[in-house]
Amino acid sequence: MPEGDTVWQAARRLHDALAGRVLTRSDFRVPRYATVDLTGRTVLGTVPRGKHLLTRFEGGLTLHTHLRMEGAWKIYRSEERWKGGPVHQIRAVIGTADRSAVGYRLQVLEFLRTDEEEQAVGHLGPDLLGPDWNPERALANLLADPARQLGEALLDQRNLAGIGNVYKSELCFLIGATPWLPVGALPADRAAKLPGLAQRVLEANRERPVRRTTGLRDQDLFVYGRAPRPCLRCGTAIRLADQGDGSRERPTYWCPACQTGPAPAPGRRRAPGSRPRPNY
Repeated sequence: MPEGDTVWQAARRLHDALAGRVLTRSDFRVPRYATVDLTGRTVLGTVPRGKHLLTRFEGGLTLHTHLRMEGAWKIYRSEERWKGGPVHQIRAVIGTADRSAVGYRLQVLEFLRTDEEEQAVGHLGPDLLGPDWNPERALANLLADPARQLGEALLDQRNLAGIGNVYKSELCFLIGATPWLPVGALPADRAAKLPGLAQRVLEANRERPVRRTTGLRDQDLFVYGRAPRPCLRCGTAIRLADQGDGSRERPTYWCPACQTGPAPAPGRRRAPGSRPRPNY
């Protein structure tokens, strides 16, 4: 599930493989850009912005992509077989003499002028893994709508950029509040700690192949994906429910003993062991 840390890793892989090199292959398999040909252009680099990827080329052109739930950029050497999925799932190929970057299941793919990138990412809040990170601004954004549920506020990329469903559940556990608690009801000391905690958690995981929030060798996450197993702190069964506005329900995990605040309505709860539905 791509979140800020995995997007940061994808940007680094793309940058390391392509930056400073001339494209010898360019293939965009979406109708709008099917005739675009970038061969002969030098790749300037790739940078992450929250969950977005910006790959820049000479001539002032940027390829903007977003992985959503299932997208991925895979890097292959010239002699390697591509194995990121069926051919029909490939949306983009950009290659040099010795490397190919293949974009599978990309939900967002568009070209922008580099000096107009803000059209795609200007709405985002401070990037948890970016040079613009500003915890004071992130906190102010979160508190701007005090009636909003904490889990929903954390997922809103306009507040702070990079948190997805996994980190939403984990951060709510670490801060000791249920995801349904109104942001304005979060005690001031815990609210003040939240942006910094979020940044430290993503920073600690940006180089790891497997996310870890617990610090334990044999358990990676405190609550996400663990229902109905016992809480690692208190032993209470972890619970699972949907959270959202009805249009984009997200599987949400919490410990009813370690986290204070409202629980979801009974109709939102799921049977123990049920699998999360895909969401974007």
